[in-house]
Amino acid sequence: MTRLSSPRLGNGLPLRVSLLASLPIALCMAVMALPELGRAYAGVYRAFYAACFLCWVVPLSLLQRDLWRRDVSVRVSVPLLLLATYVPSVINNTAAQAAAVHWQLVSHFEVRRIFAGLDGCWLALIAFCAAHALLQHYDALQLARRREAEAVALAREAELRALQYQLHPHFLFNTLNSISSLVVGGRGEEATHMIARLGDLLRATLERSDQREVTLAEELSLTEHYLDIEKARLGSRLHVTLRVGAGLLQALLPPLLLQPLVENAIRHGITLRPEGGELRLHMERDEGALVIELHNDGMSKVMTARAEPSTTIGLANVKQRLQTLYPGRHQVTFAMDDDGACTVRLAIPLRLATRNVPSEASDT
Repeated sequence: MTRLSSPRLGNGLPLRVSLLASLPIALCMAVMALPELGRAYAGVYRAFYAACFLCWVVPLSLLQRDLWRRDVSVRVSVPLLLLATYVPSVINNTAAQAAAVHWQLVSHFEVRRIFAGLDGCWLALIAFCAAHALLQHYDALQLARRREAEAVALAREAELRALQYQLHPHFLFNTLNSISSLVVGGRGEEATHMIARLGDLLRATLERSDQREVTLAEELSLTEHYLDIEKARLGSRLHVTLRVGAGLLQALLPPLLLQPLVENAIRHGITLRPEGGELRLHMERDEGALVIELHNDGMSKVMTARAEPSTTIGLANVKQRLQTLYPGRHQVTFAMDDDGACTVRLAIPLRLATRNVPSEASDT
């Protein structure tokens, strides 16, 4: 059996809204009755039929809502509603003729006249049912759209949370591996310092785990925790330059956006160089966009090919999160020079937080 294609009616459409659909139709009945007002008792009849129409719309509304909630097929509901509108029209004619006989406006009651001139009230009731159905469909579609939007938002939130949690074991494994290397190398004091910095970083990460966006100042603070860990391991081999444009510390961005990029730059670039290297992190404003550019020294492509293959989980994670948060409104570019130096450039919509943050940073 064919079913109604629109979603079922929820409880969002009040009955009074349905009844309001009858007022324009009643107004049309009044306008159509104007040419007959000069005839005897024509105005009384028209007023009577209009009053009956307004009374019948209440049970018709309830019947139509019940059919909708039960998801009754069109093949059943349409004939049923036609019958439900026809019977009141017959009742109206019967009551009108009985009143006319009582008030001696006509000589006697004629059964055939019950079924004459039904179009006046019947068509009005049919028009009301059609208008009511349109309201029901519109309300159901709006409800479906709201639910779809909520489902998309929940799915996006779950995806973002999964991507963010994906970074935690990856980063923790690498950091613990570094601590293990320090312990094996007899650098116990540096290992202890790294463990302390790891605790600070994990605490800061957990505090922001439920946030969808953080300020650049908060993200840089978390990145500094990670850089402290790497500095404890690499010492003077790691040189960091940080530059933040004026007014950008209040800019909003996804949490843990910089840390995986910085981690990749150090572990798959600077760490592989015996003499170490430089990590440059610049944040600038460019025509309504926050531009983040990260550059790091690395090995030549030949030496990189011989080295242990690097993971791309950090950059891939960043790309997926930006695509989820800013579809079609972000850019991610990656370039690698012949000498192994890498540059990652991100551009996301620039939005500033309302709360105050510390004054701007310059070079570190």
